[in-house]
This record gives sequence, structure tokens and C-alpha cells, in this order.
Amino acid sequence: MSLAHGRHYLAIPGPSVMPDRVLQAMHRPAPNIYYGALAEMTDAMIPDLKKVARTEGYVAIYIANGHGVWEASVANVLSPGDRMLALCTGRFGFGWAETAGRMGVAVERMDFGLQAPVDPAKVEERLRADPGHEIRVITMVQVDTATSVRSDVAAVRAAIDAAGHPALLMVDCIACLAVDEMQMDAWGADVVITASQKGLMTPPGLGFVFFNDRAKARRAEVETVSMYWDWVPRSEPEMFYQYFNGTAPTHHLYGLREALSMLHEEGMENVWARHATLARTVWAAVGAWSQGGPMEFNIADPSLRSHAVTTVSIGKEHGPRLRQWLTDEAGVTLGIGLGMETVEKRDSDGYFRIAHMGHVNAHMVLGVLGTIEAGLVALGIPHGKGALEAAAAVCART
Repeated sequence: MSLAHGRHYLAIPGPSVMPDRVLQAMHRPAPNIYYGALAEMTDAMIPDLKKVARTEGYVAIYIANGHGVWEASVANVLSPGDRMLALCTGRFGFGWAETAGRMGVAVERMDFGLQAPVDPAKVEERLRADPGHEIRVITMVQVDTATSVRSDVAAVRAAIDAAGHPALLMVDCIACLAVDEMQMDAWGADVVITASQKGLMTPPGLGFVFFNDRAKARRAEVETVSMYWDWVPRSEPEMFYQYFNGTAPTHHLYGLREALSMLHEEGMENVWARHATLARTVWAAVGAWSQGGPMEFNIADPSLRSHAVTTVSIGKEHGPRLRQWLTDEAGVTLGIGLGMETVEKRDSDGYFRIAHMGHVNAHMVLGVLGTIEAGLVALGIPHGKGALEAAAAVCART
């Protein structure tokens, strides 16, 4: 007998849980894509998108996933041969760097490992060694989905300014926008990229590039940008079709409209606070389990962990068994380990990831934690006691 029957819970770090309101908003006939209600709705969404990123700048919307907006962002500010400094804290910083390299950009990578954030002091040191300002762009990932480490965007901007360097700061917030706090303008990010399927609670398929006047000025210096990636007509369209370089992603837009309404009804500060509490709920349980078995956090310092996802090591002899048992017997799918093969004596199979992003609340998170505990017991995996009590206590203190 399996207890997995019923609604399956996908606890992976994207696609996140889709709210019923979003799904219902998408369940409608195709609209007029030339003018009228759809165009008016899209125009009205632009300020609401900017409020999520906390910017007074611009936003371009692409029919693309996160990898697409990696390319879109690079295409608008760099030409082949230009230099880019990629600050890498896990798999996805390297992915953005690889994308730029395939586009002819001269990429330098600074690797901070898989268990630490970007070190602003090292960034400042590197930029001081570039008196000719050959580095045009610096990229960083605020939250690396693989490692669950969170880097300090404002501190990196302060390091750039301390070095007196004019490079643009571009930040990947795909894993964490509308989950972890982001203050694009106040923290000095020139470009912020994200996608629809995580904190924005909309099915995969939309990518977003937010940019400021400094980045807009850099775009004017780039001689050739493909018609599809060019953010100029998308961010300041004269006609509706220019938002998307053609046919609009109609039903994604309906879903996004509802998701943005939900975020602003709750209030962004409350959204951030809810995610912070639910993250601490997960951490309380994992901390208790780790006291009596092989489980441990990938990121030891809680102040450096994301509020979107928690990466946990349990050993390659236990990881696949636990993930499989939860899917087959309890109806819960955890995130797989990603990109951890280079950690000494570890590999990705020995990890799992618990997502706590987007449309989640206390009973959803506590339910996941309860099924993990059941799996640990069923499989005889050693673990500390009191995890569920500790998790419940975090929720009780709100």
C-alpha cells in the first residue's frame, strides 16, 4: 500500500506551486492579441513588476526561461571581445558565464566555491587591479539554487564603488525574486534578471530583465543586438506587439497578472517575512535531524542561507533512497542535488533540496517536513529527534 495517492506535492525549487487563482486566470479562450483588454492589462502590469524588484527603471519581458534572460542581458550590454567578471557561488554563476562566453564575451570567473557567498573584499581587490577598466560588466547570482547560498548585492556594489570602477553590476535573481528581499535601486544593481516559475508563481515561460539608466546608456554603445533580444522596443514599445517581438504569451500574462495581484495584496514586506519564517521552520527541523545522523546543511551559517530553498547533504547512500521513498510512498518530490560533484568526497546524489518559495504556507512546509521524518524512520536513516516539534515552534512564534 502507498500513501502517495491524493494531490502530489512538488517541493522542488521551481517550478513552484501554482496558486489556484493563477491557474484559473489562465483557463480562458484566446484573446485579441493586437489591441484591447490584453494590451491594457499588460501596460498596467509593468509598474507592478517594477514594484517587486523595487526599481524605478525599465523592464523587458521575454518568452523565455532563465537561460534565455541570461542571454538577453548579455546581448544588450556587451559586444564580442568585451570583458566580463563572473562571480560564481555555485552552478548558476558558471552557467551565466558560459552563456556569455558562447556569445564571444571574454569571461573571467571568480570561484567562491559551493559553500560560501561572494566575498566583496576579493571583488574590490580584483577591480583595483583593473586600472584601465577593461572589465565592462560584473555578474553575480543573489541566490544560487544549487547551493542555496545567498550573496549580499549591496555589499558587492559597495566594493565596486570603493574600487572606483565603472563596471555594470548584473544580478541573477531567478531563484529568489519575490522570496528574498531585493532592492534593485537602493542596492545599486544595474540589471536584475528573473523568471516566472519561482517566486512569481507563474508557469515557466516568461523571463524578465530589469535595467536602469546606466544599463540603458550602455545598450546605446552596443552596435549589434538581435531583433529578438533587443530590450529597447520591449521596454518602451510604441505598439503592443513590440513587448514580445511578435505574438504575446497570452495565457502566461493572465497568470502573471493574478500572481502580481496576490503579491501586492499581501504586501512585499509581508511576502519576504513569510518566506523568512518558513525558511527558519525548515532549518529548525534539519538542525534537529543533523544532531543524530549524517544530515547537514550545505550552508552552515543561517545568515548566508536563502529563504527560497535549503540544500541538505545526507550522503550518497541515503539521498536517492530518501527522495524515491518520499515520491513513491508519501506523494512528495524533493529537489535533487545539483552541481555538487566537486565538493571533496561528495556528489550530487548525496544531496536533496527543500523548496520553500512562492505559494507556500505553514501547513505545506510542515507537511513536507513530516513526510521527510517518516522517510527517515521507514528507511532506518539515523537522525536526531524533536525536528517536528522544533519546526512547529517556529511557526507558533509568528
